[in-house]
Amino acid sequence: MDVNAVLSGARDAMSVKRVFGEAYEKDGVTVIPVAKVSGGGGGGGGPADTGGGAGFGLSARPVGVYVIRDGEVTWKPALDETRVALMGMLVPIIALLTLRSVAKAIFRKRR
Repeated sequence: MDVNAVLSGARDAMSVKRVFGEAYEKDGVTVIPVAKVSGGGGGGGGPADTGGGAGFGLSARPVGVYVIRDGEVTWKPALDETRVALMGMLVPIIALLTLRSVAKAIFRKRR
């Protein structure tokens, strides 16, 4: 296994082509999709007979689009519904745990 080839593949995978998608046009409006891409790679080596290895990971998520209409560029952010739903669940849970801690502290003071 050639570690340099694997790391080169990782570098190519994390290129600007992954961040800015292919622009497309419809009815005179151009749309350019944008994503957040992050990743990393690593490798190891040793004598040719005993082994070595390499690997990389890549994560991408949409963040929005640039819309070009009549020569004017605007930014339209993507709505991550999963993140919104998660926050909608976490906020009440944290509030309840905080309220529980406050109630326990008040109860202990009254004893």
